[in-house]
Amino acid sequence: MSGGATRILVVDDAVEYARMIGEFIRMSEPEAVVDVADGYESALGAFGRSTYDVALFDYWLGSRDGLALLREIRARGFDTPVVVMTGRGAEEVAVDAMKAGACDYLSKAAVTPEALAAAIRHAQALSAEERQRRQAEKALRANEERFRALVENSSDALLLVDRQGRVTYVTPSVERTLGWQGGDVLGRSVFDVLHADDREYVSARMTDILQRPGQPVGAEVRLRHADGSWRNMEAVAVNRLREPAVNAIVINARDVTERRRLEDQLRQSQKMEAVGRLAGGVAHDYNNLLTAILGYANLVLDELPADSPLRTDLEEIRAAGDRAASLTRQLLAFSRRQMLLPQVVNLNAVIQQMDRALARLMGDDVDVSFTLAPDLRTVRVDPSSIEQVLLNLAINARDAMPRGGRLSIETANVNVASLEVDTHAAMPPGQYVVLAVGDNGAGMDEATRVRIFEPFFTTKEQGKGIGLGLATVYGIVKQSGGYIWVFSEPDQGTVFKLYLPPVVVPALARMCEPETDGTARGWETVLLVEDQDAVRALAREVLRRRGYVVLEARHGLDALRIAERHGDPIHLLITDIAMPHMNGRELAERMANSRSDLKVLFLSTFAGQEVTDASRPSVSFLQKPFTPDSLIRRVRQMLGAKESAMS
Repeated sequence: MSGGATRILVVDDAVEYARMIGEFIRMSEPEAVVDVADGYESALGAFGRSTYDVALFDYWLGSRDGLALLREIRARGFDTPVVVMTGRGAEEVAVDAMKAGACDYLSKAAVTPEALAAAIRHAQALSAEERQRRQAEKALRANEERFRALVENSSDALLLVDRQGRVTYVTPSVERTLGWQGGDVLGRSVFDVLHADDREYVSARMTDILQRPGQPVGAEVRLRHADGSWRNMEAVAVNRLREPAVNAIVINARDVTERRRLEDQLRQSQKMEAVGRLAGGVAHDYNNLLTAILGYANLVLDELPADSPLRTDLEEIRAAGDRAASLTRQLLAFSRRQMLLPQVVNLNAVIQQMDRALARLMGDDVDVSFTLAPDLRTVRVDPSSIEQVLLNLAINARDAMPRGGRLSIETANVNVASLEVDTHAAMPPGQYVVLAVGDNGAGMDEATRVRIFEPFFTTKEQGKGIGLGLATVYGIVKQSGGYIWVFSEPDQGTVFKLYLPPVVVPALARMCEPETDGTARGWETVLLVEDQDAVRALAREVLRRRGYVVLEARHGLDALRIAERHGDPIHLLITDIAMPHMNGRELAERMANSRSDLKVLFLSTFAGQEVTDASRPSVSFLQKPFTPDSLIRRVRQMLGAKESAMS
């Protein structure tokens, strides 16, 4: 599938039905681009103008059918996966569609957003498999055609060995790959340069090779380079001992050391992404619960007399809720879904403001040094989050130096060239601002190093840490558009390097929002939209206690109906972002069409593209879990702000 939004073509002579199909598709994939063609010829024209990831053809297209259209686009070289739809529901139509090359078949009577989404995913998966198959076949044919040239000029290591595994011939490429000189290895056994842990495995493979003449036998082994390092070699051996012209076992070995490193890095990245999605989902659900727990605890505390014996118990509940909220914020930081307030800053200034705090944190037995580039370029980050990153890295360094040591903090402007990217495969080349935090402590082995950014992974003893410090660092750096790398060896210390993109165009300074009175009473009408019953009930109670008129709805469609029936002004829309049927952003835009002076307050655990205009006076954002006071302050702040129409 092409990068960016999915492009889908719907071909149906019933245009209104085709548009409905487009709406169904956007329910499951809001970013999808859906084009509609009302017939055979217009569909051919659409294919000539655009490239589509998936197409949906009606079986009947006037005088010609969708299968004829499918055959024609295939004849013209378009390999777009096609799903055939029909109102007939006949089994023979489905069979004909599959024979014609369709990826799936849908009965119009059974079309739902879910069924469409499943059919589109299935079609894309089949298309990807087919492309991979064709690419594999093409590569195989090319390999066969170039076989002789590869043998004669191969950059792989090519060896001939006898029945006992002694080397009888090597190509010049062996020196380039493994640094071996031919004279140094001729007559020696391959077992002499084989990793000790691989010898039993290779002995078994040698038995297979001897028993299967003429058949290739693959293996991946570790061979010692002439410089003493170990290289992962992907080898294929063929027994040609019975052929007089060869009389040897032919081995073709390719260095896959870098590939294995990149695969490990990719697996780690995928694992971190999966863990991040899980962490973000858990934080989202828990924040809804914590909003209700903390909110009601605060409401009850507001009503209790100062000398009530229940205050202590409720304050303990609130304190525990605050600690839980802190954990969810760290999970959100790891999953890159926390609310940041980025500003254009100089990292040197942030570090200099923290130098005393860092010195106190590290103690007298740790020497803290700073090497800050005087011409450091500015970056766009949340200063408080960068402070959190520095504190977490400093705490990690202190724990690695229980008997004292040295902590170094450095900044620099760097130009990462393509050669350097080989060691930072996921980071594109270009200009970066680097923040490096290093220590000379215990260091880490490889098994620890690949897991240090995982939530709840810790090497500390029970009760000494929860394993969220470095996970939080990882999330903040990623959410800030940067990259983080760790360099560490046992007993050799650790260095964390943060690469942040410099600011290209100076950004406007963020205006500070005026403080408002959280105890002020209101009279305005608020439409509250929240699908979580406990959160909605809490917000409704808080707002009504402060004098606001509250209209409430469980989701966007319900809110639109209420707004349509309510003839009087609605001064503020408070809506969750993630809701069934319609998200909060879509709801706000639809209501703004009829109420141009409407102000909008978005609620969510996550901060994302839905609230990119949240700095405007008519639009704001409040992150869950929120307290009654923070909700009232934000509401009063918005209703007291200058009127500004929402675009």
